[in-house]
Amino acid sequence: MADYLVIVESPAKAKTIERYLGKKYKVSASLGHLRDLPRSQMGVDTENNYEPKYITIRGKGPILQELKKEAKKAKKIFLAADPDREGEAIAWHLSHQLGVDIESDCRVVFNEITKDAIKDSFKHPRPINMNLVDAQQARRILDRLVGYNISPILWKKVKKGLSAGRVQSVALRLIIDRENEINAFEPEEYWSITAQFTKGKKTFEAAFYGDANEKVKLTNQEQVEKIVNSLQTDEFEVSKVVKKERKRNPALPFTTSSLQQEAARKLNFRAKKTMMLAQQLYEGIAIGKEGTVGLITYMRTDSTRISDTAKDEVKSYIHTMYGEEFISTNSRKTKAKANTQDAHEAVRPTSAMRPPEAMKAFLSRDQLRLYKLIWERFVASQMAPAILDTVTADFLNGDIRFRASGSQVKFPGFMKVYIEGDDDQQEEKENILPPLEEGERVKYEEVDPKQHFTQPPPRYSEARLVKTLEELGIGRPSTFAPTLDTIQKRGYVTLDAKRFIPTELGGIVHQAVNQYFPDIIDIEFTAQMERSLDNVEEGSVEWRKVIDEFYRDFEKHVEVADAEMEKIEIKDEPAGEDCEKCGSPMVFKMGRYGKFMACSNFPDCRNTKAIIKPIGVTCPKCKEGEVVERKSKTKRIFFGCDQYPECDYVSWDKPISRPCPKCQHTLVEKRLKKGVQIQCTECDYKEQPQS
Repeated sequence: MADYLVIVESPAKAKTIERYLGKKYKVSASLGHLRDLPRSQMGVDTENNYEPKYITIRGKGPILQELKKEAKKAKKIFLAADPDREGEAIAWHLSHQLGVDIESDCRVVFNEITKDAIKDSFKHPRPINMNLVDAQQARRILDRLVGYNISPILWKKVKKGLSAGRVQSVALRLIIDRENEINAFEPEEYWSITAQFTKGKKTFEAAFYGDANEKVKLTNQEQVEKIVNSLQTDEFEVSKVVKKERKRNPALPFTTSSLQQEAARKLNFRAKKTMMLAQQLYEGIAIGKEGTVGLITYMRTDSTRISDTAKDEVKSYIHTMYGEEFISTNSRKTKAKANTQDAHEAVRPTSAMRPPEAMKAFLSRDQLRLYKLIWERFVASQMAPAILDTVTADFLNGDIRFRASGSQVKFPGFMKVYIEGDDDQQEEKENILPPLEEGERVKYEEVDPKQHFTQPPPRYSEARLVKTLEELGIGRPSTFAPTLDTIQKRGYVTLDAKRFIPTELGGIVHQAVNQYFPDIIDIEFTAQMERSLDNVEEGSVEWRKVIDEFYRDFEKHVEVADAEMEKIEIKDEPAGEDCEKCGSPMVFKMGRYGKFMACSNFPDCRNTKAIIKPIGVTCPKCKEGEVVERKSKTKRIFFGCDQYPECDYVSWDKPISRPCPKCQHTLVEKRLKKGVQIQCTECDYKEQPQS
């Protein structure tokens, strides 16, 4: 019989930890929270100092009974839930249910699931940190007071099934504000002039900069034609050459937020998927003879700190694989943001000595891709800066000045392993200029004037929205993925080309919340609330005081909204066709997987069908049907024949109307990172990618 009972959150973690600790330890899993506020009622006594009413979660009774049975046999119980506020709260709830003294050394925390980290953590057990517990309780109760007061009003006045939460309301506001900016945007005309120069056998480009004295903005065609016509000869004089050496530092190791952003940019992962895969890598993967090992550190963190042991190991790896000159000699210290907890390390591999290629046999494709991203970012963060030689040259023709800038990698440094992605998917190009000396003359072959128009700000992608929420101090590392998931499930926003677009329903909910609960969507108010919760964690303020300061004003807003908010009728949008079963008009409805068509004679007629979008291409398989755009249950766009199920033609790539010039088979648009490439489905015919 085991002497000690250890309770963790997941069964996968339990097996790994039990193997590390040995026969004296029995490790069981609680499967997350066993106790919570009831779903059927508020569960917070606002008349009795905001006392929460906790109950055993439905379906968790048998787990609790089994844990109580094991607890009676054990000499000592260790509570080893995750090392954050949520984990501390789970440990606290378990201590109440199992009769564990919270002031005893019952709490064990570890940042990684490796043998050394686990054994060391059990040498340093501690009491439950009630400041952490209170911070989690305060957040949970705040969210309950907001959600369970506003949501019923929205159900009554707008539509059943709606919700409004603190963080999701701000996220929705950001998306709607951006859409309003785009709609109000008025493009401005501007021009550019690019000249193609030659020197010897080398060609390079330079762009119009201004006159001999200052930079000039090109705003119209007349101005451009005047400049082009005033060029005196086909030669320019090199008036100035500036050569510099520039250092480029590597990106810091991942936090939760930066991991979600980079996985969206480079792997096309949604935030929810990133966190699911990271959880699997953290809890443990079976690695051949090593058994089950946690491959990354804890994935909910806002810190970029790494341990000295991890630094020493990765520097040894860099020295062996790349050489001494690739090891960083500077210890970069970053200024922590105001709301950074720094409770544990950055997201990193538990060992740099497990490179992705060595893990390939043990991981699924997506696990490997995420692990590779985390491993490369961490290794690169401890490598030397890249050194770039940059050249800027000015060229004069009379009073007209053109400028060319070029750069060349002198020493790759960290770029040998990893380069951080860009929200706008712009890659840094290496533009190499020929040797240039001041006073020499170079010829231009052609001048290319182009008209442009300023573009509105882009809609939010998941990565950009997570970054913005983090910068504004809204939410915590654990809240970003569920928040984005909620606003989509509620039908407040849709994703089009990986960008958020607010729906009509989202606009109605936002307007109602904005009118009657302005504090809930106020960015500074919400950020201040996060800071107050951080103060609870630090022990500088009592959690009930934070709740009370918020609720006294909020309660008045609830009463006004309930009495004065007018009922809003959301009319179904006509689909422009009749139901083939009963002849009534079809209308557009919003469902779990987005918009669909349904009969307006519901519930007498329950006919529904998916919205299909013809693309003007005859089906290449049956030659009779038309290819239409559809969406899978995961909202991924694909193309199929409108005669399905009679014809089962399907393609992820969009077919186009013209045939392959080489073999006459179907051409499709293949989406690449650098744009769209047209290629044949049968032969090797390909066209140049278009951005």
